[in-house]
Amino acid sequence: MSKHRFVAIGECMVEMAPAEGGLYAMGYAGDTFNCAWYARRLLGPDWTVAYATRAGRDSVSDGMVEFMAAEGIDTGHIARDPDRTLGLYLIQLTEGERSFAYWRGQSAARRLGEDSAWLDQVLDEARVAHVSGITLAILDPAGRDTLCAALGRAQARGTHVSFDTNLRPRLWEDAEAMRAGLLMGASVADTVLPSFDEEVAAWGDASPADTVARYRDAGAGTVVVKNGAGLVTAWTDVDGLVEVAPAPVARVIDTTAAGDSFAAGFLAARLTGAEPGAAITRAATLAGRVIGERGALARGLFD
Repeated sequence: MSKHRFVAIGECMVEMAPAEGGLYAMGYAGDTFNCAWYARRLLGPDWTVAYATRAGRDSVSDGMVEFMAAEGIDTGHIARDPDRTLGLYLIQLTEGERSFAYWRGQSAARRLGEDSAWLDQVLDEARVAHVSGITLAILDPAGRDTLCAALGRAQARGTHVSFDTNLRPRLWEDAEAMRAGLLMGASVADTVLPSFDEEVAAWGDASPADTVARYRDAGAGTVVVKNGAGLVTAWTDVDGLVEVAPAPVARVIDTTAAGDSFAAGFLAARLTGAEPGAAITRAATLAGRVIGERGALARGLFD
């Protein structure tokens, strides 16, 4: 296992995001890829940040792989399917809040749970592996089982597994399958990163303490419950309960990738020695800056 390899697994899609003058700009994004992109900028040069997914063999897929490589992401674990391509989504914004329209039936990434040997290879030298509820939701039930089994094997070898619950109810077969999938993901995770509003909708939680208890009981050693502009409630099996008030955000332009950048900020801080409270502060500060920019990848923050 490499001491300095961060691997994110999931689906990267063609993104059509609002631009000036009512136009749309094409890019590539997706929740776990967004996290990897921010992690690449936060972790030092002694870290390799890799992205594992499946793509097609068409020019759009080629463009995604070339884009990732140019951004410093290791693309050595991107499998290619000749009869599939990338999914696409379009973002619409209303007062900073986003809504999405998706075209992902042809997405090669929906097959990433079909090859157990490939997943073991992807995870073989990972110090950290990051997945999300979306990663699980796009797979069929057998694929979820295969992916979570591979994550469990990697965790047993010492890989730190991070799971951002990132709920998209429409991607799941039904609410029962979604709840079962979340607990399955948490059962092989060391760090779970839920959002309280989503947990209320999925489980009826009365407080962030309910969210912490569920994922702690599922097996996580760290649970960080985001709550918009409210208190971030965290628990670790070493430090116990921690609450942090994020700094006020000056402006909200686009909330896309708020949670993805928070995940990258928290994990990068913890990997470089920060205590939970300090890691949450760093993560919330980054997310607050990201939502003041347009698009999932706030490039201007790092130029």
